Amino acid sequence: MQALYAYFKHQGESSISKSEKELLFSIQKTYDLYHYLLLLMIDLCDYAIKRIELAKNKKIPTPEDINPNTKFINNKIIAQLKENLTLNKYLREKKLSWINYPELKKNIYNEIIENEQYKTYMSSPERSYKEDKEMVCNLYKYIMSCNEQIFINLEEQSIYWNDEVEFVIGSIIKTLKKFKESDGKNAKLMPLYKSKDDLTFSQKLLRNVILKHEEYLEYIEKFSKNWDVDRIAFMDILIMQMAIGEVLSFSSIPVKVTLNEYLEISKYYSTQRSNIFINGILDKVFTYLKNINKIKKQGRGLIGEENEETKK
Repeated sequence: MQALYAYFKHQGESSISKSEKELLFSIQKTYDLYHYLLLLMIDLCDYAIKRIELAKNKKIPTPEDINPNTKFINNKIIAQLKENLTLNKYLREKKLSWINYPELKKNIYNEIIENEQYKTYMSSPERSYKEDKEMVCNLYKYIMSCNEQIFINLEEQSIYWNDEVEFVIGSIIKTLKKFKESDGKNAKLMPLYKSKDDLTFSQKLLRNVILKHEEYLEYIEKFSKNWDVDRIAFMDILIMQMAIGEVLSFSSIPVKVTLNEYLEISKYYSTQRSNIFINGILDKVFTYLKNINKIKKQGRGLIGEENEETKK
């Protein structure tokens, strides 16, 4: 969507080929962020270790300084991430590091140690892999995904990370939930693409929306008679063009799945009223396209579709 938005807003300055390269580059940057945020948890653990060492070396250390609670720094999931072969290889190749952001790590760690779930975790005598995994997942879910400083920092580092943090953190949590203690340093991380079909999907959808955007706009205009199309938000039109392009171009994707996905996208990038408007227009467009046999689904794409012959 962002690649298409840039293309249409800068027509004459961009080409389909250039937009496709930009799209693939942005996808790669999201994958960088996935590894980068995994590294942040490791760095927070290392920061905690340094804090413990500094406390021990005070001139007059407290009993707590001398005998610190080491449960977090010995967290088994974080230890597993530290030695993960795939993660370390990627970090080396991409030269990803948080070394220039010590203040950020300090602030996040201070927020963590004040978190009630963290305090409960640290006070529990249990020392299990399951508990450690749950704690790390909760830190990502309730601390990392809500920390405004992380969002600001990442936005400053890359324009491609503006809207990606929550999505990437969700992917990280899914990854960690699949970790097994027996996997050791070979625990699997998510691949960039689940299959070549995902890459093909993104390229094909981008090209089809660019090449057939006038055709898709006609469908929208046909069912927007009470609206001046020129006054409909450009983003709303783009979301609808993408939905139409997906329905017409991918026979294996059910219509209902496409509709739900783009309505979900509209919640983030449009207003609540836009969401209702988009739903109404797309519903009419899809019904029309079915009636003129433009929508042809097969395999999984038939799920949820009404089959008139079967009903008869």
